[in-house]
Amino acid sequence: MVMKQPDDRSHFLLPDLGEGVTEAELISWKVSPGDTVKEHQTLAEMETDKALVEVPSPWAGTIKDLNGNVGDIILVGDALVTYDIGVAADPAATSTSTEKAEPAQREDAGTVVGNVSETLTMPSSFHRDQSPTPANADGGRALATPAVRRIARDLKIDIDVVSGSGRGGRVTASDIQSHATTPAPTSAAVTQITTPAAPVQDDVALATRVSQPIEGVAERIPFRGVRRKIAEAMQHSLKTAAHFCVTEEADITDLERRRKSLESLLGRRISPLPFVLTAVCKALREHPAMNCTVDDFIDEIQIRSVVNLGCAVDTEHGLMVPVMKNADSLGLVQLADRLGELARRCRDRSIDLEDLSGGTFTVSSVGNCGGMFTTPIINYPEVGILGVGRSREQVLTKNGAFYAGIVLPMSLSCDHRVVDGAEAARFLTTIKRLLEAPEHILPTF
Repeated sequence: MVMKQPDDRSHFLLPDLGEGVTEAELISWKVSPGDTVKEHQTLAEMETDKALVEVPSPWAGTIKDLNGNVGDIILVGDALVTYDIGVAADPAATSTSTEKAEPAQREDAGTVVGNVSETLTMPSSFHRDQSPTPANADGGRALATPAVRRIARDLKIDIDVVSGSGRGGRVTASDIQSHATTPAPTSAAVTQITTPAAPVQDDVALATRVSQPIEGVAERIPFRGVRRKIAEAMQHSLKTAAHFCVTEEADITDLERRRKSLESLLGRRISPLPFVLTAVCKALREHPAMNCTVDDFIDEIQIRSVVNLGCAVDTEHGLMVPVMKNADSLGLVQLADRLGELARRCRDRSIDLEDLSGGTFTVSSVGNCGGMFTTPIINYPEVGILGVGRSREQVLTKNGAFYAGIVLPMSLSCDHRVVDGAEAARFLTTIKRLLEAPEHILPTF
């Protein structure tokens, strides 16, 4: 967590809460106006798209104002807390600080910074001009997601000259469409790239109010926190990656027999999932095209040299995906122990941000909940995710003979922009082969 102390201690700006985190939701305040706090005392609980984090005070002082309400989304670099520095403060220093802050707010009220000493901009819901702000007011690049940039490219619009009306001055899909249908200004002082009007694309969804009366509502739950972040990530993945799915079943009859023997030997339970994870690690080494990520911002496919395996965990707060770094270097029992520890920390919200990022492939098991095949959504920017269903007993045949066996259903979703159907089928077949020959994935003693 980056918290560089600014010269003006009257404002504490929301610091960088982790790699790739640009905003956080205010979950709760731990202090009140008038409270005297110590250095490192917790000021607030914030929830990012990765975890619940506590934000400590960078110095001791007296709280003057809390710049946000529970549920507000606050950008990194926005003022979180205002301290009462007292009337004895140096007037010249205060004046200088104010003079520096005001132009910064006029130029770009939505600038996101990692160094908290660079700006004193306020959260979007406090003291901010609500009119659209040009995304390139300071001559830099516009703030926008890769999906919005793609829409701009499709419409042949220079996104850096589009006025952003989104949170923090971000350019939205609606801004792109408005710009495309607005005639160029006649003023010589403003230069813009104009394009012919274009129809709204089907994938540009706008939130609308429900027109008909709603009856029988038993409970109203705010759509925020982890659930909101999951929804945003899944929607972005569906709009960005070209999803397709391949399914297969593995005969794990022999694996189940050996798994139970291993449980007896170790004196503890080992679920089938670590066996699947081990098989996936080996398969990723055989099929490196599946172990990669996509950077749509620079149009680059990045084949990874490390296997960082994510595994979806169901918690009461929503779905979380902890990542086991260098999973292919762990043995089967080590994988089981590591996954159990990460799952526990997900459920009690003590997991570190570093353990929720950096994945190269994800496995999602619904076996404990029921269900056979699934169509999992890719954990973008990865290019593949394996869904594992519930194993079941079934009549099988081998060498012309019938026998009662156990089958494990599997569903592989891939990004067709990167992975061809044939390669996806070969990858899934490799996992099937390893599970059906468990001697290749069982630990040796």
